[in-house]
Amino acid sequence: MINLVLCFKIQDIVYRVGNINVWLKSKVLEGTSVVLEPIKMAHVEQLIDAVRDGNSWELWYASVPSPDKMFGYVEKAVESAKNGAPAFVVKTSVDNKIVGTTRFYDVFDLHCRAAIGYTWYADTVKRTVVNSESKYLLMQYLFETNGALSLEFKTHFFNQASRTAIERLGAKLDGVLRSHQVMQDGSIRDTAIYSILAHEWPSVKNNLLAKIERYS
Repeated sequence: MINLVLCFKIQDIVYRVGNINVWLKSKVLEGTSVVLEPIKMAHVEQLIDAVRDGNSWELWYASVPSPDKMFGYVEKAVESAKNGAPAFVVKTSVDNKIVGTTRFYDVFDLHCRAAIGYTWYADTVKRTVVNSESKYLLMQYLFETNGALSLEFKTHFFNQASRTAIERLGAKLDGVLRSHQVMQDGSIRDTAIYSILAHEWPSVKNNLLAKIERYS
């Protein structure tokens, strides 16, 4: 009910003054082990270092920028944030080191709906608390602070690692969009669509907090 009230307030503003990106705002989201900081062009070099910790950009089913394309990747993320879809670098709290990125996209103010994606991490922090707490901070901000009605995750049908991680969050598979996108290598991507609804957030939250606790 709280989510619906907040959503109606957003709708009222959108209808009265037009869509001026009134919903999600860029801000620092701080947890125990990670800090999500609004992305800036000044982060390019540190992100290049992070992506070089591994070779994720070589995976044909992943959408991870190679080092030589990082400048353009960050440039688009910064522009996206200006247009109401906040983007973040992920930092580890213990050493303030950038270890990846994540962001909101497909943000629909009028319907209080957004997607989380463009997430990738340095190899050294994969299968650690980093992803769980990052997702927790994003979802808490989306559902509790901004009253979202639903959240989406989209990934390549064949990206099993990503699909498993999404399912472990508690998201449910809505379906698969066939021949949905053309990848950079020319292959055709089928996209798996997952979602979490506002009334599902409390149980998802408890599950995430338990996972985060197990890492400590």
